[in-house]
Amino acid sequence: MKYGQLAHESERYRQARTELLEAEIALKNQRERVAQLRRKLPLDTRVEDYVFHQGPLDLGLDTPISEVRLSELFEDPDKPLIMYQFMLGGAQKEPCPMCTMWTDGFNGIARHLRQRANFAIVAQVEIRSLRQWARERGWDNLRLVSSAGTSFKTDLQFQDGDGNQYPGISVFSRSLEGTLLHFYSACAIMDENEFRGLDLYTPVWNLLDLTPEGREEWMPDLE
Repeated sequence: MKYGQLAHESERYRQARTELLEAEIALKNQRERVAQLRRKLPLDTRVEDYVFHQGPLDLGLDTPISEVRLSELFEDPDKPLIMYQFMLGGAQKEPCPMCTMWTDGFNGIARHLRQRANFAIVAQVEIRSLRQWARERGWDNLRLVSSAGTSFKTDLQFQDGDGNQYPGISVFSRSLEGTLLHFYSACAIMDENEFRGLDLYTPVWNLLDLTPEGREEWMPDLE
């Protein structure tokens, strides 16, 4: 029996599935080539030690509010720092449904991520508002910080001059001397004609793509 062959499948199905498998293998190889190119990015872009705000570890509390520097988000200085750029604050008055869906997933895998990387969610909104939304979603495994009052979002192109927010991922590194370095950022909007740049970071759309109907035009809701 061929790999993945069903007991009563038609020849037509087998031919189509074989063609699909070849495409899936090519896609997997392309993803690995892209990851290899990403790893070759030079670590030579310095960033300032931005000052954020955070609340206590207990998500049920809102005080005390404290300042935390970007450098202090490296709880393990030997590991990189991944930050999800959450769309809330500035011109974004309501939590982004897609960012919320992504972050629901991040909360579930945070304990695994921390084995290899530091991880935080950053939003432009005031920290109490971010924590209130986190309580409603049950994000009790995530470090939440507010970049309100800083140029962090605009410097990294995740906020424009009108306060419009853009969803994305940023990765930072810290040198042995303590220098903070930007390694990589990616936005869901890849350029003016290309979107869906973050789809790999949530299983939802990828799982829907397995179904006969596919994802179609489905978009997540807050409730």
